[in-house]
Amino acid sequence: MNERGILSSYVYKIVSALITSGVKNVVVSPGSRSTPLAYAFASTKELIMHRQIDERAAAFYALGLAKSTAQPVVLLCTSGTAAANYYPAIVEAKYARVPLIVITADRPHELREVGAPQTINQVRLYGEQVKWSAEFPIPDEAPQTLPFIERHTVRAVNIAMAAPFGPVHLNIPFREPLLIDFNEQLQPSSYTHSYLSNLAPSKQAVEELQQIIQRTKTGLIVVGELPIGTNTDYLWAFVRKVQWPVMIESLSNLRTEVPEDCQIYAISTYDALMKNERFKRNVTPQTVIRFGAQPVSKFLMQFITQAKPQHYVIVDEDPMYRDSTHVSTHFIQALIGSWLENMQIDISLNEVAFAQFWKMADLLALNTIKKYATTAKDEGAMVQAMLENLPDGADVFVSSSMPIRDIDTFLTTANKDLQIFANRGANGIDGVTSTALGFSQGRKHRKTYLLIGDLAFLHDANAFIAARYQTCDLTVIVMNNDGGGIFSYLPQASVEAHYEDLFGTPTALTFEQVAKMYDADYTAVRTTTQFIDALLAEKQSDIRIIEAFTDRVENVQEHRSLWKNINEVLEQWLDSI
Repeated sequence: MNERGILSSYVYKIVSALITSGVKNVVVSPGSRSTPLAYAFASTKELIMHRQIDERAAAFYALGLAKSTAQPVVLLCTSGTAAANYYPAIVEAKYARVPLIVITADRPHELREVGAPQTINQVRLYGEQVKWSAEFPIPDEAPQTLPFIERHTVRAVNIAMAAPFGPVHLNIPFREPLLIDFNEQLQPSSYTHSYLSNLAPSKQAVEELQQIIQRTKTGLIVVGELPIGTNTDYLWAFVRKVQWPVMIESLSNLRTEVPEDCQIYAISTYDALMKNERFKRNVTPQTVIRFGAQPVSKFLMQFITQAKPQHYVIVDEDPMYRDSTHVSTHFIQALIGSWLENMQIDISLNEVAFAQFWKMADLLALNTIKKYATTAKDEGAMVQAMLENLPDGADVFVSSSMPIRDIDTFLTTANKDLQIFANRGANGIDGVTSTALGFSQGRKHRKTYLLIGDLAFLHDANAFIAARYQTCDLTVIVMNNDGGGIFSYLPQASVEAHYEDLFGTPTALTFEQVAKMYDADYTAVRTTTQFIDALLAEKQSDIRIIEAFTDRVENVQEHRSLWKNINEVLEQWLDSI
């Protein structure tokens, strides 16, 4: 077989193994050294190929696509610094537990560390940020080569999809020439199928959890962002059994799907409630059970840390369970599943009044929050208006910093089909627009809206290049307060010296020209009424940018006024009981 035939068999063997393992989407950043695989992906009808020439943006795009589909997504680039540009998204994928199959094309061994262009050390380039890394052999005619790369490709997908999900890395060196023969008919993989285990807890773990619950008078459930693809019916079945108040994180996507018979247990305003010391003293829990990631709310986590409950049980699919409080007492390695529904629980000791007390406080806070937009005109009022006016079947992708906190404040338990997503693995503001674009590609049956601040938007202005290569449908809402609004709530804001230079960081930039460059709809708004009109207006282009101009000082004043009002309502109520 000639060199071209050897190379063609090699790359199509990888493609066949990927398809057998359930891969459907590939994101490619074109480059020279990755030519053989790029050709193979492009010529395979079983795969959907997405293109983004900016590798940093491409990696976040793939992250969003994998997050929305709960399926592994392949990411391909050429050699050199192109591969290094994947790093931020890989870090997010690790901590957010998103399955990425990162493939970096490489120069052959004889060109490494000898001054050859576009050549860096790519072996284990991503270190501990990936679950597994392997380097493939140079394509050759050895009988062991194709079976080896086929099964290592399958292994890579299996590892990425085993709980907890995460990124893996394959480094694949190619020698020139890089052209291949296009195979019209893809040869089936000699590997048939993989069966990954369902991660259920041991019998001993379930029995101990049952005993803890049965001995508990005052218990809390905390639900953070859940593993992608989680069946939440099992979680609600568990709530019905224990009848404890449930602190529902906005990213859990449980707030907008609370069953009617569970409404009494659903608490969404816990962040505001935790700012009242007197209320906290009345709700110290004996037991806390947490599912999913740690919530956005710093005040809730501080409450748990200070309360030091007798039992703090964390249910997580990773032995490296997440607990920054350092007060957990039990860990159960498991995914949410039928085991929760099947638990035998006696709650005769449960204090029903405890859940009722929480719910009354939650309703008082909710009533105060609902009045917010009638007087406030800041970002919070616009976010509240957005949540009220978005149609059923909408997804909201949210940037870190103030946007996710406003969503957590103003997203109430409501019977509306809204789902909230964010990059909260590493909590960064980079790559957010690209992630939202990729996310929207995986959920084309729903409309996607991005809520983002001006600095995060600037971080990822190259994201819209992807819209030049495939149809993208996204509405972007930019809260432009000319700088880092989140810092206005932190102690740094009390020190005037260097605050604007180091933390406020105003740029005086607006984004109308960015919209024009990418043929996007653009509307500038300054009032809540204008914002609602722009949000409800019919889109003229696939990409729409609504730029809402707000004031950082006003935002802080209005938010603090809200917290003060909630605190006063709680104090009056506590005085009356």
